[in-house]
Amino acid sequence: MTDDHDDIDIVEDGDAMVPTAEELRRLSPLAWARYGVQSIAYARPVVVNGQAAVAIHAADGTPIGAAPTVALATAAIVQHGMGAALVH
Repeated sequence: MTDDHDDIDIVEDGDAMVPTAEELRRLSPLAWARYGVQSIAYARPVVVNGQAAVAIHAADGTPIGAAPTVALATAAIVQHGMGAALVH
């Protein structure tokens, strides 16, 4: 993983490429903001037009979807090959 300001060596962990803990400590604030955007999503409860729903966001906060329940939001995140986190 490379950022304009940080050179990070990636280690293979099975099929995934994972930076070491030391490399993560060296990430700039911008690199941290970008870290996980393609592989981590979070779900959080919201109200849309008076109805309870669950918003799905990429790790950087970009909205990428919605679902009627936490279970369906989590399933959608996992189905797209991402790790899921719940924010409340």
